[in-house]
Amino acid sequence: MSSLTKHHFKFPGQTSVYNGKVRDVYTIEDNFLIMVASDRLSAFDVVLPQGIPYKGQVLNEMARYFFEATSDIVPNWHIYSPDPVVTFGQKASPFKVEMVIRGYLSGHAARVYSSGKRELCGVPLPNGLRPGDSFINPIITPTTKEDIGAHDEDISRKEILSKGIVSKEDYDQLEHFTRELFIRGQSMAQERGLILVDTKYEFGKNHNGAIILIDEIHTPDSSRYFIKDGYEDRQNKGIPQIQLSKEFVRQFLISNGFQGMEGQVIPELRQDWIRSVSSRYINLYEQITGKSFLPALSDNIPARIQKNVEDFLSQR
Repeated sequence: MSSLTKHHFKFPGQTSVYNGKVRDVYTIEDNFLIMVASDRLSAFDVVLPQGIPYKGQVLNEMARYFFEATSDIVPNWHIYSPDPVVTFGQKASPFKVEMVIRGYLSGHAARVYSSGKRELCGVPLPNGLRPGDSFINPIITPTTKEDIGAHDEDISRKEILSKGIVSKEDYDQLEHFTRELFIRGQSMAQERGLILVDTKYEFGKNHNGAIILIDEIHTPDSSRYFIKDGYEDRQNKGIPQIQLSKEFVRQFLISNGFQGMEGQVIPELRQDWIRSVSSRYINLYEQITGKSFLPALSDNIPARIQKNVEDFLSQR
């Protein structure tokens, strides 16, 4: 199976390009963006050396699914997808924070909690929680939004406002959208027999100064899901929850001595492991959306993308 890792496209009307950890973003006519979801795999803010076939298609099509399902809550940047791994949409000036919301103690929050800390991003955490336990109310734990190569850092609401990273008026709106999107996401997950555990949202302002949702939403790269059936029984017995997320990638790396820290070496990524990750992403798509995954032609992915985007732009 082939995958799309590094490729430099040149689209009509292109004025600039930004290469992120997973996505490459091309500015078109200074007002629009073309985002190409690559098959690169990132964990602990490090891009792993091998790509995961169909990962980009899974992320792009799942994000489109949720953009359409939440546009009544907050407008988003998505306009059209001319290719299974491409989104064409509005350009926006991103806020320099990512809005992370957590309904359960899991992932990064669980690791912080197990270290003995009882506060995360200025939010107090009660004693006596076990991994997988739910919070009384979901908590918002923002992170800084850093450039490629830099680690995003936890930050509190108080720090965001005191440093002027986001105005109070805008931040209050970001918190409101974050909670409403999470409620919608949890409701949709429940219909699929899942629990939306935590997720992150990114926002920006478009050319009219309106706040819009950007990047992605409720994908396995930005979200964590538990299987709903048997959740209470597993918690009561102290059995780890069955997760649908990228956490299995992180746990594989952790078990092999890698957490993105200086001096650590990325473990060997065998082909059978890469194929298993690809299958898990496809299974995630089908379980979360309830739709069958239809793999795109992959004989020459760059040529396919170039043609589909050029055809779309010529017809606008």
